[in-house]
Amino acid sequence: MTSITAASGGGAGRVAEYRSIGLVSLAHFTNHFQNLVLPPLLPLLLPRLGIGFVEFGVALTIANVMSVTAQLPVGFLVDRLGSRRMLVAALLLSGLAFIGFGVAPSYPRLLLAMALIGVTNSVFHPADYAILSAIIPAARVGRAFSIHTFSGFLGNALAPIVLLALAAAFGLNVAIMAAGTLGLVIAMPLLLARGLDRPDGPLQHLAPTARGGESVGLKSILTPTIIGLTGFFALLSLSGSGISNFSVVALGKAFGTPLSVANLALTAYLAAQALGVLAGGFVADMTRRHGEVAAVGYAVNAVIVLAIATLGLGDALLLAAMAGAGFLGGLIMPSRDMMVREAAPPGAVGRTFGVVTAGFNIAGTVGPLMFGYIMDHGAPRWVFGACVIVMAVTAAVAWLEERRIGRRRLLAAAE
Repeated sequence: MTSITAASGGGAGRVAEYRSIGLVSLAHFTNHFQNLVLPPLLPLLLPRLGIGFVEFGVALTIANVMSVTAQLPVGFLVDRLGSRRMLVAALLLSGLAFIGFGVAPSYPRLLLAMALIGVTNSVFHPADYAILSAIIPAARVGRAFSIHTFSGFLGNALAPIVLLALAAAFGLNVAIMAAGTLGLVIAMPLLLARGLDRPDGPLQHLAPTARGGESVGLKSILTPTIIGLTGFFALLSLSGSGISNFSVVALGKAFGTPLSVANLALTAYLAAQALGVLAGGFVADMTRRHGEVAAVGYAVNAVIVLAIATLGLGDALLLAAMAGAGFLGGLIMPSRDMMVREAAPPGAVGRTFGVVTAGFNIAGTVGPLMFGYIMDHGAPRWVFGACVIVMAVTAAVAWLEERRIGRRRLLAAAE
């Protein structure tokens, strides 16, 4: 087989790039699709299992705890065993978990399935980003990251529609098993693909140490920069989850916004966010000052969300403001990923993303409790107010991280 390195200069090299983006994006789509298997099916699932929302919340907590716990060791395994192998294993395991639960749904099986899903969920970001960082040239990697992120949004968008249609046509069991079968199907082309990870092919865009040089220990990963980026990821996810999960009810309680308008505003936010991700890929490829892009984007976003929280906007202005907030939130995501790529030690992209994406799970644990507490205490405007504070802190952290990464860049150039 022609090596990727040899092909990278011509048309075959572009084919290898497109193949890697396609395969990784399919895996990411499946991951996000499977993460939303159960929520749209709750009206059917809870009576079948004989449980309430608290018991279901315990299952989600188990998934998040398992994901956080597995994140760092999985990142090491991605760098040691190869990203493709880990993605195949994750897709097969998540597929079997859903199929096993769908065959005969019960609460113990739900807890076991969520534990397995939590572990497999920790594979996708470090493995995906390791493959893209290795195969896509630096001039185009921002756009590759944006397509990868967009595929996840697409999985989120399609899951409720597809699963509800399957449940209505064939029943709850078939809908859950179909989601598991998707994982097995997408694993097949990855299983057959070669040259996507270190054991099978050279990684032409990494430093020499990434191709078999000195190993990178845990001390080299847990640097102030990478720990700061973990907090940065948690803050990003925290403000986004507040708007995604609580804006509809907060708008209704705070301003009497009709449910149809509030849902339309959320749809505008999510659709604009997906478009912002694609635009952000081009922005990320145009500059190396990714932290400044994130800082400015979130500073402006904080102003927009503050207006939503305080001004009681009319329907048209509310839709425009929510769309603007979503677009800016999506725009900075490729720059966010590029910050991590640049901070990663040579040969440790997988484990670095494994560390920083644990921030998503931290926010997933803290966010519902925080915003639920705000709503329970009759302060719906503070759903947006808390998001403004988090966004302002996020902008400050991004600015500081850019300063840190910039100093590292200068030191590397001086050596």
